[in-house]
Amino acid sequence: MEIKPKFGYDKLLFGMKQKDAEAIYGKANHTFKDEEDNFIMMYNALKARLTFYAEEDFKLGYIIISNPNAILFGEKIIGKNANESKEFLSKKGLKSFEVETFDSFSNLFNEDFWTVLQTEFDEVVKVEIGAVIKNEDEFDWKF
Repeated sequence: MEIKPKFGYDKLLFGMKQKDAEAIYGKANHTFKDEEDNFIMMYNALKARLTFYAEEDFKLGYIIISNPNAILFGEKIIGKNANESKEFLSKKGLKSFEVETFDSFSNLFNEDFWTVLQTEFDEVVKVEIGAVIKNEDEFDWKF
């Protein structure tokens, strides 16, 4: 399953609706609304959490992935050393990362690709990708 920054994950594209995701993967294992009224779908087999933005007519705008078989730019990323991952991604165009640390976790965030590597114990444990903004207030939907 391929992580595609700016586009989506596996067969999912940013801009899809809940019904589009269900047409591909069936009913989610768990659904709920978050504190901002966004609709969340969780798929155990994908090891992914999908966020459909309430303010954007419930379009898919954010994905959190913890699947150890997920591929990013041709390589598995979950379980990879954090510094090696930064070097690898730098060669793929993700040049700079803002680092935020809390408890035992660090988030390495690249704004241009709206990609977050969440690390713990210097190892990537999750990848978060979001739809990017193409101008000041409009998302670059891919679906």
